[in-house]
Amino acid sequence: MKAAVLVEAGKPLEIEDVTISKPGPHEVLIRTAACGLCHSDLHFIDGNYPHPLPAIPGHEAAGIVEAIGSEVRTVAVGDAVVSCLSAFCGHCEFCVSGRMSLCLGADTRRAEGEAPRITRPDGSTVAQMLNLSAFAEQMLIHEHACTRIDPDMPLDRAAVIGCAVTTGAGTIFNACAVTPGETVAVVGCGGVGLATINAAKIAGAGRIIAADPVPEKRDLAMKLGATDTVDAMADDAAEQILDLTKGGVDHAIEAVGRPASGELAVGSLKRGGTATILGMMPLDHQVGLSAMDLLSGKKLQGVLMGGNRFPVDIPRLVDFYLRGLLDLDSIVAETIPLEQINGGFEKMKKGDAARSVITFS
Repeated sequence: MKAAVLVEAGKPLEIEDVTISKPGPHEVLIRTAACGLCHSDLHFIDGNYPHPLPAIPGHEAAGIVEAIGSEVRTVAVGDAVVSCLSAFCGHCEFCVSGRMSLCLGADTRRAEGEAPRITRPDGSTVAQMLNLSAFAEQMLIHEHACTRIDPDMPLDRAAVIGCAVTTGAGTIFNACAVTPGETVAVVGCGGVGLATINAAKIAGAGRIIAADPVPEKRDLAMKLGATDTVDAMADDAAEQILDLTKGGVDHAIEAVGRPASGELAVGSLKRGGTATILGMMPLDHQVGLSAMDLLSGKKLQGVLMGGNRFPVDIPRLVDFYLRGLLDLDSIVAETIPLEQINGGFEKMKKGDAARSVITFS
């Protein structure tokens, strides 16, 4: 199969022919239909986050099941599925206490000494990134890394549910439990931020403020449910949010992974408000609350993948799209072939588009 391989950090992905193994007892072979380009992939491609190389990135995908292992019970051949990087074992402390997205998922990967899932023609191993490696024509993954969806769902739209929408919407519904009338600020209007805004609208938030330096993204945020916008790079961005809400927001959600964005989220809170960090910050960066913030009852939390329970959450999000509540058509800026993947990431670096999605013929 063809795949986009990260050979060296800081260099463009290389399109290679690689070999994929046959499914083991709990594994699923999927023909990849579409995969979104996520900023998380760029962190690994640029070398800001370490990973064994060579590797195939890509984790925001949808496709059709081609084969299953002998013990697979959750999906069948021919099913349309969305994959999710937060593969869960189902029996660890995090899984049994309902925090599946925190599962370390050791049992969902092949054990040391077993044949690798992906190899080059010379037999050398290609590392599987985030349990998926979806920038490829096929994925071989554990059954707990995908879930069946309604076959009427367009797969190029379903793909972005696997990360951006699950992260953004999950944060609103699960981690923040936004209630009708509460105020929300979202810092960063890329795919995750736009999904967060759309979900806040669905949840009935009273005022939704989108902060981003790009005017086109602020306009798109208004289309997806924002009531107000702020230039995130303005010196008085936090003061503008405090003025708009007469004291600050109940929830400020950082969705881009920039230190200044985390500071803006914290600076936008009302007394008792909660700042939630979704973006992948530089590994040496710390986000904090001042002594006065703490005395004001403000809270700070990190959330991985929106605190999702993806076998439940993803089908619900698909239903939201099919019912016209979730606007994935506006979140997806373009579809491109695998051969244009490096150009897609260059567009991402410029910050002037929402979501590019790779589609496979």
